[in-house]
Parts: sequence; structure tokens; C-alpha cells
Amino acid sequence: MSILSLENVSKTYRGPDGEIAALNDFSLAISTGEFVAVRGPSGCGKSTLLLMAGGLLSPDRGVISIDGEDLYAMGSESRAHYRSMKIGFVFQQFHLVPYLSVLDNILVATVQKPASTKNGVLETAHQLIERFGLSARAHHVPSQLSTGERQRTALARALLNRPSLILADEPTGNLDRENADTVLEDLAAFAGDGGAVLLVTHDPVASERADKQVELDPKKQDAH
Repeated sequence: MSILSLENVSKTYRGPDGEIAALNDFSLAISTGEFVAVRGPSGCGKSTLLLMAGGLLSPDRGVISIDGEDLYAMGSESRAHYRSMKIGFVFQQFHLVPYLSVLDNILVATVQKPASTKNGVLETAHQLIERFGLSARAHHVPSQLSTGERQRTALARALLNRPSLILADEPTGNLDRENADTVLEDLAAFAGDGGAVLLVTHDPVASERADKQVELDPKKQDAH
């Protein structure tokens, strides 16, 4: 069974000049162990795809499922809880809380979790900090970190809840090649350990690190 399944998904926005089709009958399935990259120029629907796959933006038509559960058949509260347990997000802009330390930024991932499920989470956070070479920065705030350290903090946060799926939106866009390669290696390792990764990017170097590449056609809004 696919970890992530999008079946004939469409999304249209209404603008001042009329309707804009962000995605049209788009289908994609990602299974355990797969690292899939979706490429395409700005405006072809990559970010829309990621938001819908993450349960943050409902499609106009189609079905989006994670581990066989229809995301948009759930209520918003149930979907938020399910998302916090099953999905890790990594963004180009990191989205770290500026006044929190590295450790506390990682622990932000537990906000939606019930207290009964948080046993051992602090130990896991420290393990991730060590794994990503952040031990000397654990109590530093984001402004005291390098760009690479910020992205590694964001990746550790995404992994804290042991998700089934990581959704990555241009995670190497603000990084130099060395740090970008490190992040891509970590994403590949997550997939190799039994997770799944959906990466959206316009960077051909980043997409080439994936097991499978999908090209979004900005005219047809279709996958090839």
C-alpha cells in the first residue's frame, strides 16, 4: 500500500483575471522506501501539491490518502492530529521560532501530541541534535546559527515524531552545495530506513538525488 496517494487531484484559484488551474487531475503514489522529486518552474503547482499532500489545503476534486486514510474525509481537528503523527515538513525558509533554542524548536513538533505519547521525546530530541552535529548549538537561538545549522534543526524537528512521510519544499534553496548535499543525503537515508519523501524543487541537482523524478507540465498540469 502507498504511504501517500493522490488520485485525480485538482485545485483552481480565483484571481482578478479569472480562474487559475494550479493542478488538474494530478495523480501520484509514493510507497515505503521511495524518495520522489517533483520538478517544475514557478507557478506550475508544486507548492499547491505539497500543501494538499500535507493536509493543509483541500483539493477541489480528487482523493488524497496517507497510509490508506483519506485526509479530507476527516474533520479539521482530526486531520491536524493525524498530520502531526504521520507527516514531517521541511521548508526552504526553515520556519524556526526565533526566540526558541535549537532544542525547543525541535520539540515544537510535539505540540499537537497528547501528553500520554510524549514519553522519551526529550531523549529522542537530544539524539537528533547529536546526529545532526548540533550538540554545541542546542541552546542557541536561530539567529546564532549558520544557514546549514538552521536547516538541520528544521530536519530534526521533522523527524522527531518518527513520521511515515516527509514533505520537503525547496529544502536546499537557501543552502550552499555542501550543506544541500548533506540535507539530501539525510532525506535519502530517511527513505532508506522505511519512510517516504516527497520533494518539490526547481533544482535539477536536488531532484537527481531522488529515486524517481516527476515533471509538472505548467501547461497541462500533469505528471510525466
